[in-house]
Amino acid sequence: MRLLLIEDDDRIADPLTEGLNRYGFAVDRVRTGAAGLADGGCPDLVLLDLGLPDMDGLDVCRGLRARSAVPIIMITARGEEADRVVGLELGADDYLAKPFGVRELVARIRAVTRRTGALAGPTGAMQAAAVPVTASSAQRLGPLRIDRRTRQVRLGGRDILLTPREFDLLTYLARDPGAVHSRQQIMDAVWDPHFFGPTKTLDAHVAALRRKLGDPRWITTARGVGFSLTVPAPGVVDSPEASGAP
Repeated sequence: MRLLLIEDDDRIADPLTEGLNRYGFAVDRVRTGAAGLADGGCPDLVLLDLGLPDMDGLDVCRGLRARSAVPIIMITARGEEADRVVGLELGADDYLAKPFGVRELVARIRAVTRRTGALAGPTGAMQAAAVPVTASSAQRLGPLRIDRRTRQVRLGGRDILLTPREFDLLTYLARDPGAVHSRQQIMDAVWDPHFFGPTKTLDAHVAALRRKLGDPRWITTARGVGFSLTVPAPGVVDSPEASGAP
């Protein structure tokens, strides 16, 4: 599995690279955001520091996500909840605050790759998880089409680019349209039963999905319980407040 590490501090990058190598990961390291955006090696996952010398890591995340669904884990000294929420809204799949241990990072890498449907093959290369080709792999909900086999989403004839986590959240809610799923059920299924991230992680991803779907009524909040996916009735778009947006 090839990782792209975007980190300018040798004191962090060198031992991190060595530790990840011991776990069987191939690590390519660059020191600037521009180099990370220019990387053409198609990494399986990106480890992104936010405190880069040439540009803010959040801008790097935005640039990567605009062209790719590659999983992104932010590694940074910024531990404030606001920074975590912004990073997740921009498309990061996880957020790890410094200092941290290599074993914790490896566990998070494995959790993210499990959630994105990727498996490490015998040679360590990332391979797509085997999914049978069936007619039911594509689901239609009004103008929304979700293809689980290709992990593609189209709305009204246009492609919707989602992060791996956003796609997993959407497909989970779409399994039973209209049903209310509790916050804990969603976190256990889409994240991990042992996830200990920020409490606003789910809300940030719901907000991002609503924004990308163009109508907040797609995801309705059951206050104090959770969320449900519904097909909006034609008409005036409700405000986020009216639909219970987080």
